[in-house]
Amino acid sequence: MSDNNKKWFSLNLARKAHKSTGSCNCGKTSGGCGTSSNSHHMTDDEFAAAAINASIGEERTKDGFEQVFDVKMDRRTAFKKLTASLLIGAGAVSTSCSVISGDESKEKAQIDWEEQFKGNYKLMTDEEKEATVDRLVRSYQLRTGKTISMSSKNAEEDVLFGYAFNISKCQGYMDCVNACVEENNQDRDSQMQYIRIHEMKDGKGFNFNEADDNYYHEVPAQGHFYMGTQCFHCDNPPCVEVCPVQATWREDDGLVVVDYDWCVGCRYCMAACPYDGRRFNWSKPEVPEAEINHNQHYLGNRMRKKGVMEKCTFCVQRSRAGKNPACVEACPTGARIFGNLLDPNSTIRWVLENKKVFRLKEDLGTEPKFWYFMD
Repeated sequence: MSDNNKKWFSLNLARKAHKSTGSCNCGKTSGGCGTSSNSHHMTDDEFAAAAINASIGEERTKDGFEQVFDVKMDRRTAFKKLTASLLIGAGAVSTSCSVISGDESKEKAQIDWEEQFKGNYKLMTDEEKEATVDRLVRSYQLRTGKTISMSSKNAEEDVLFGYAFNISKCQGYMDCVNACVEENNQDRDSQMQYIRIHEMKDGKGFNFNEADDNYYHEVPAQGHFYMGTQCFHCDNPPCVEVCPVQATWREDDGLVVVDYDWCVGCRYCMAACPYDGRRFNWSKPEVPEAEINHNQHYLGNRMRKKGVMEKCTFCVQRSRAGKNPACVEACPTGARIFGNLLDPNSTIRWVLENKKVFRLKEDLGTEPKFWYFMD
């Protein structure tokens, strides 16, 4: 598989040209209410286009502060958009300038300020990535008194991750689900799970409508087989295409990732995914301190905030360190296989070249990097 086979998709979004009406639409002549003749009240579509442009388009050369603030819009919309950021910023400044605040409180306020106005991770330089990771590590230390290890490791050259699932070997034990929850610091209260194991009846085919995803009995059950699903890390991911702020994207090694701090929680990606691979956290993920995995990646299992999308990342904190995802390592039957599709000597390549493999909903053209096969 050559680099030429990699597919890239991006939104063709541009700011619409605005025509001056010569009036501020207030009923008075131009300038009569103190506004400029070029003032323009943007429609919802125009505002969305401007917001997208602000986060990605021509903002590539701007820092995070400019990405947050420098969006062309009318005064009322601008006020609504910036109020929350200004309140956070004002609180941080007040704390950092207070003569009675301790050094750690001032440092925490400064970190909060810098985090509030950082840019999209996708647009950061390597130095900016390291800086934001260092801030998060220090912030965690200030809040809890404990230390975490967070990586901003980028994709390596000549690596394209792929996954294969042996339906014949899966016995429905769900060790993979438990390992995923623990590895990726998923919310315990809501019992969030990135992986689903579907119990299906023999002779019914792959009928997900009749599958049981929440079975509570001894497995394997007679007359049934098991099939796992999760994020398939498509080469043509529809979730990426619909994100209005490009908070999710495909990395060079094929991983589809999310910048949790840039996600606005609109859930368009959740609706667009044909594989039910995304999860929305309705509350702040709660993990007991003793159970937190302190080995984290910025784009993976770091602690998330409330109201953002989450998903399987093929355990980016492990895969980019040369390890298998937690689900692969935990599977007691060897049903899960992971590796580099560009390595001709990898096990995943052997499976693709020697087994009869298939992918779900191939007619959609999503090109998932997740294959199924049977012995």
